[in-house]
Amino acid sequence: MKKTLLPTISFFLLSWWASTDSLAGNDLEKAIFAGGCFWCMEADFEKISGIKEVVSGYIGGTAKDPTYNNYGKSGHIEAVQILYEPSVISYADLLEIFWLKIDPTDKDGQFCDRGHEYSSAVFYLSTEQKKMAAESKTLLDKSGMLQEPVKTVIRIAGEFYPAEDYHQNYYKKNKLRYHYYRFRCGRDQRLEDLWGEKTDRTKIFKKTSKYKIPGRDELKKKLTPLQFEVTQNGGTEPPFRNKFWNNKKEGIYVDIVSGEPLFSSTDKYKSGTGWPSFTKPLDGAGIIKKVDNSWFYIRTEIRSGYADSHLGHVFNDGPKPGGLRYCVNSAALRFISKNDLAKEGYHIYRTLFQN
Repeated sequence: MKKTLLPTISFFLLSWWASTDSLAGNDLEKAIFAGGCFWCMEADFEKISGIKEVVSGYIGGTAKDPTYNNYGKSGHIEAVQILYEPSVISYADLLEIFWLKIDPTDKDGQFCDRGHEYSSAVFYLSTEQKKMAAESKTLLDKSGMLQEPVKTVIRIAGEFYPAEDYHQNYYKKNKLRYHYYRFRCGRDQRLEDLWGEKTDRTKIFKKTSKYKIPGRDELKKKLTPLQFEVTQNGGTEPPFRNKFWNNKKEGIYVDIVSGEPLFSSTDKYKSGTGWPSFTKPLDGAGIIKKVDNSWFYIRTEIRSGYADSHLGHVFNDGPKPGGLRYCVNSAALRFISKNDLAKEGYHIYRTLFQN
């Protein structure tokens, strides 16, 4: 990996592991993805709830025990091995995250890093992973979201060789150098070009999503008229006369339509606007941003990733250090108390409320 200007998709070759193995007594499963610079892939995936460990390494070549100095010569590429908790995040979810973190149309590398060793691939570890990866790739290819065909390959996984300690958690140990590289490599700029304003991008993956999205007719029966108007038609509820604007209880807020986790009370603050306001979404929340000029001036709309529900808007007048205010309609949310997280299937978020 040429780290002068350093910057993911692929599935790779050789003998495969079963992803349903129990690891060290824990019900964890493995996934392997290649998306260019493994520093960036590790940083992107480690922030996702349900992922226990991300290891940078090399895979796909012919030599044993490759090193940073020779892995490219033997045909290996940079990749990450992910250990995840399938009861919290599914392999289908990981595939969705993977596509949105890479340039699937680039067959000769990723971003500023060129050559086979930076190519993208999905390395499957079981027949089920192979099937799901192929289906997900097909859905993306047919979605019309990309102007070119998907070039990322799907290959059987061979032996994965962890990279040197220096490369593990590089984005934490060398923050300035990492952020400088990532910016100069143009990774985030290219990702914004590919996915940034396409609000319906996650509709590509609804067939593999764990969140169930009812049809419009079913939603009319399930939701109140106000909830339907807000989430489906982009409506706005009255300030100070809504359910959660002054809610001080501890817990998380999920999409009223799909149940996908969106915000936490730990990031909620009193904005004085009369609507629930948050400084940021939950880590891993698939919040989508869209330009909205419906009120004769430009605003940034926010929508949920899976259900594509209208949530509200995000503004630049929030508290420091982030400076953002996610202004959300109560009608788009369901609140789950910290004491009910396990019962409701959101046990991964209990750590947010542990002192």
